[in-house]
Amino acid sequence: MDVSPYDGLLFVSFGGPEKTEDVVPFLENVTRGRGIPRERLVEVGQHYFDRGGKSPINDQNRAFLAALRIDLAEHGIDLPVYWGNRNWDPYLSDTVAQMRADGIKRAAVFTTSAYSSYSSCRQYRENLFEACDKTGDVEGGPVLDKLRLYYNHPGFVEPVVDGVLASIEDLPAAERDGARILFVTHSIPTSMNDNAGPEGNAYVAQHLDVAQVIADQVAARRGVTHEWDLVYCSRSGAPHIPWLEPDVNDHLEELAGEGVKAVVMCPVGFVSDHMEVVYDLDTEAMATAERLGIHARRSPTAGEDPRFVAAVRDLLLERAAVERGEAPERLTVGGLGASHDRCPAGCCFNQRSQLPTLSGEDSPQYSG
Repeated sequence: MDVSPYDGLLFVSFGGPEKTEDVVPFLENVTRGRGIPRERLVEVGQHYFDRGGKSPINDQNRAFLAALRIDLAEHGIDLPVYWGNRNWDPYLSDTVAQMRADGIKRAAVFTTSAYSSYSSCRQYRENLFEACDKTGDVEGGPVLDKLRLYYNHPGFVEPVVDGVLASIEDLPAAERDGARILFVTHSIPTSMNDNAGPEGNAYVAQHLDVAQVIADQVAARRGVTHEWDLVYCSRSGAPHIPWLEPDVNDHLEELAGEGVKAVVMCPVGFVSDHMEVVYDLDTEAMATAERLGIHARRSPTAGEDPRFVAAVRDLLLERAAVERGEAPERLTVGGLGASHDRCPAGCCFNQRSQLPTLSGEDSPQYSG
C-alpha cells in the first residue's frame, strides 16, 4: 500500500448547481466563451429548475468521497483527499490553492470521466493547468498526475454488468431473453471523436470495446446472447455541426419499427446518475419507450459501488508504483489494454485553441 511519491489525492468532477439561483451562473461557467445568450441558458436550465435547481452530481460526489476515504483508511493509506470541480463550488482553483497552503507537493488526480476525448480528458488537463496558474507558480507545484483512463478497469465494469443483469431480470419474464441492450453515452461532435486519443476515434472505440465486454459477460452469465447497440444522448450545439449518432430516442423509434419489445438502457458513458442520466434517460427516453410500447429499464451506473471505489485505490497504487520506476500489474478487461499514464503531446486535440495542460508528456511540471 505504498503511495509514494504522492502526499495527496485530488478528486475532480464537472460540478453542478445546488439551488435555483445557482443554475444560470453554473451554465454560464460551462458555456463561457461560446456567446450563448442568457435567455437560452434559462431555457436549457429548465431540467434543473424542474428539480428544485439542484443537480444530483454533488451529493453523489460527496457519497463517493466518503466511501473512498473509508476504503483508503481501511487499507492503511493515510492520504488527504481533496475535491475540486471544473464549473461550480468547490472550484478546482480554490482546492489547488488549499493544497498548496497545506504543503502538498505531488498529488494523483482522479476525474469522474472515464474515456478519451477533448471534453472528457484534455479539458480536465487544461483546467488543472489553469487552477495551478491562478494560484501561483505552475512549475512550483503541487505536481498533478492525472490517473489513467479507467473505462476498462474491472472495478468500473463489474458493477455495470451486474446492473444490466438485474435490469434484464426486472423486465417481464416473456421479454427478458429478447431484450436489446442499449449502451448510452454522451454525444460529442464527430470532429471531437476524430481527434480523440493519440490517433483519433478513441472515444467511440473505447465505448465499443467495453460494451462488447459487458455484453459478453451478460451472455455468459445468462446463457443468452443479447443484441446491443451504442447510442448517444445530450446532443447540444448548432444543428449544422454533426454529432455522434444515433440519438437514443431516434433509435428507440427504429427498434419499435423492427418489432423490438424490450430494452435495457445502460449508461456506460457515465459514472453516476447525474442530470444526463436522470433527465435524458429516466425522463425523456423512458417516455419515448412508453409511447412506443417498449418495455424499458435503465440499469444503474457504477456510482459508489465498493468495487468502483476500490478501483480508485488500485489506480492510485498502480501509478505510484510507475512513478517509482516499478512495473505494476495494470488491471483491464477487453481488447484495448491499459491507457497511457501521461497523455502524448497533442492527444485529444483542442480544435478551438491550444491551451496549456498538465499531466501530459508536454506538461511544464515534467520538464527537466
